[in-house]
Amino acid sequence: MTIAQELGNQTNISENVIFPPGDLYSDEPPLETELHLEQIMLLLKCLKWLWRDRNDFYAVGNLTIYYSPHQRKSEDFRGPDFFVVLGTERKTRKSWVVWEEEGKYPNVILEILSDSTVKTDKGLKKEIYQDTFRTPDYFWFDPFTLEFAGFHLLDGKYEPLQANDQGYLWSHQLGLYLGVDNGMVRFFTPEGQKVPTPEEAAQQAQEKAERLAAKLRELNIDPETI
Repeated sequence: MTIAQELGNQTNISENVIFPPGDLYSDEPPLETELHLEQIMLLLKCLKWLWRDRNDFYAVGNLTIYYSPHQRKSEDFRGPDFFVVLGTERKTRKSWVVWEEEGKYPNVILEILSDSTVKTDKGLKKEIYQDTFRTPDYFWFDPFTLEFAGFHLLDGKYEPLQANDQGYLWSHQLGLYLGVDNGMVRFFTPEGQKVPTPEEAAQQAQEKAERLAAKLRELNIDPETI
């Protein structure tokens, strides 16, 4: 019996079942490569910077999701490489424990493919995210081949997302595009502007200030007087 089949029987769980404690630690294996780590950190930095004034979401990488009192750890399923939950408190967690989070599952999941996980990411995990998690937006990305695909849950089934003219895929849940830029998945605004990291935003602000100062000097205006 697969995990998905096992979870399909959860409607028969007695109200007297005692769920495990909610402060379970994450139990994820090490990331496969340096590229996997860099990609996860990039997505986290950009989204947290963009939504720095929001406190109603949780974004994290390589964290275990505990979702069933009958759940067993196996090589067939572990936590997503990157996921976002909307409508929840923005705080640090040891893991994502569904029964301690008002039954919430991720709204968006992205898996970073590798030789050891590609079959599971495209097969069993996709099945679980579709049939059990009911995660609306699911993406996968291969940092070596640059294969990038996305799916949106429609009538209970994942339908492939169609890329726009720039090759970006729209996340209905985030209200953002995702696309490959310089070998990495980045977020883009609805207008197609790349969401910067905090460092990139600071650099852009500095360059803008320098351009303005240069323009003022051309007009014989001392920037210090502005």
